[in-house]
Amino acid sequence: MSFNDIFKSGFLENVTAVSLLDMVLAMVLAFGIGLFVYFVYKKTYAGVMYSSSFGVTLVALTMITTFVILAVTSNVVLSLGMVGALSIVRFRTAIKEPLDIAFLFWAIAAGIVLAAGLIPLAVFGSVMIGLIILIFANRKASVNPYIVVLRCDGKESENKATEYLKQQTQKCVVKSKTARKGIVELNMEIRLKEDDTDFINFLSDMDGIESAVLVSYNGDYMG
Repeated sequence: MSFNDIFKSGFLENVTAVSLLDMVLAMVLAFGIGLFVYFVYKKTYAGVMYSSSFGVTLVALTMITTFVILAVTSNVVLSLGMVGALSIVRFRTAIKEPLDIAFLFWAIAAGIVLAAGLIPLAVFGSVMIGLIILIFANRKASVNPYIVVLRCDGKESENKATEYLKQQTQKCVVKSKTARKGIVELNMEIRLKEDDTDFINFLSDMDGIESAVLVSYNGDYMG
């Protein structure tokens, strides 16, 4: 082996596999699209507690995916090794909001498309996805649902409270009923006729009603 053969290394040859301009351009675009994904996530979040760390994760995930795919596309052998390495990774963080899954896939897909060199598709696709999510995620239902929790002392007060609620609301459906000695607890889904919630005060003052609680409800959580 000669002195020059020492420097003829496959590792050193991979240094120039991806040009510096391509790397800088891909990472800058990945950062920009990641910020856009983060902005859309922050504007459309409707959960109980907003997590800023998840938003930062979306930006980082876009950039990480971009440089991983850049490495894979520049070396066939590396791509095979990367598949094996990533196959042993297990993510066990619980996804609380269904829409969060869409944001994760969006960030990953944007990074892959950018690294593949399809910049117009990455930019146009991200803008379209962001606009669609902004339009539909922020659209509120015409009539917001509520849950009424009633504690009654018997059948008579239960019937009286149910009839009163049906008169004061557009819709009143019993979701669950718990009966114990001297106590009946009802969970009912209602739709209000107006934004006025004073009826819950009159309901709590009825004879036989121990308590009446009104809770906003969106199908996923109550609060």
